[in-house]
Amino acid sequence: MHAQIRIGDSAVMLVDEMPEWGALGPKSLKGSPVTIHLYVDDADAFIARAVKAGAKVTMPVDDMFWGDRYGRIEDPFGHHWSVGTHVRDVSMDEMQQAMRQMTG
Repeated sequence: MHAQIRIGDSAVMLVDEMPEWGALGPKSLKGSPVTIHLYVDDADAFIARAVKAGAKVTMPVDDMFWGDRYGRIEDPFGHHWSVGTHVRDVSMDEMQQAMRQMTG
């Protein structure tokens, strides 16, 4: 009827789509506003492994202005995941300058 996975010290309950019980997935609902974010040791390797298991890259892993290597995927069931690996500390001034450059 369901499964449970552990992410760190947290448990996440999973169930197949069962409309008769009101359990609908993102594909039936035409999307989801939820993104699950994970910090991992190696974002590149994590996303490569997810793609081999059927995930689709929605944002390739890249170095981000806030100091993480970061990317996003959609799993085969339509759930969105973001994945990050912290690679460097960035000061608030550096972050604000990078954000200003992005907005022109």
